[in-house]
Amino acid sequence: MVLTRAVTYSIILGIGYGLGLGLFFGLASGAAAGLTMSFELSRVARGMDHYSLSWEAFFSAIRGFAFGAGLYRILGFKFAIAFAILITLGQIFAYSRGMRPGMEYSASRRPRFTRRQLWGTLNRTFGFILTALICSALVRHVDHPLLFALRVGLVTGLVTGIMSAVNPFIEYYADNLPERRLGAFGIVLILCGFALQSLQYWLALFDVRLR
Repeated sequence: MVLTRAVTYSIILGIGYGLGLGLFFGLASGAAAGLTMSFELSRVARGMDHYSLSWEAFFSAIRGFAFGAGLYRILGFKFAIAFAILITLGQIFAYSRGMRPGMEYSASRRPRFTRRQLWGTLNRTFGFILTALICSALVRHVDHPLLFALRVGLVTGLVTGIMSAVNPFIEYYADNLPERRLGAFGIVLILCGFALQSLQYWLALFDVRLR
């Protein structure tokens, strides 16, 4: 089910990205990544071959510009557009080398994290760090560019690694759970997302300081 996958992946990715890089970044990147992944994984789940490179480039552009849009409010238009273009090109290159969401597809009740997925996660982490550093050098108005690049890379890498590990579990239940349970599962994910995203506002409301 494309819709089930789209909602599930969008919420999980949105929460992960949002906690590390802010609510707006989480909403933009989570929705784009979740939607494009759902189409790619649904195709693989039906036993079909992956999309052509032109389609994969299109998916890369959607995700890349969503990442750029998420950073726009923090770092401005120039940084955002440079980041979007470089990330898009990087993802297209990764696709050409066989790195895609549906690689080593599995639908089971057990999480799995293979060596190839680890390699892909590390490449993504360092790729985002390098991209952020290049954009900081081009724009030249980013405070603490190295720390920001590490933050972007580590957040995206961590979310990618966790998603790769739990992907078989999600795929299994996307294809096997009854519709009512899927609906209930989606509602629970949405409530968890709202709770996590609102945590920062509750801490500010009650003047709770974390040290």
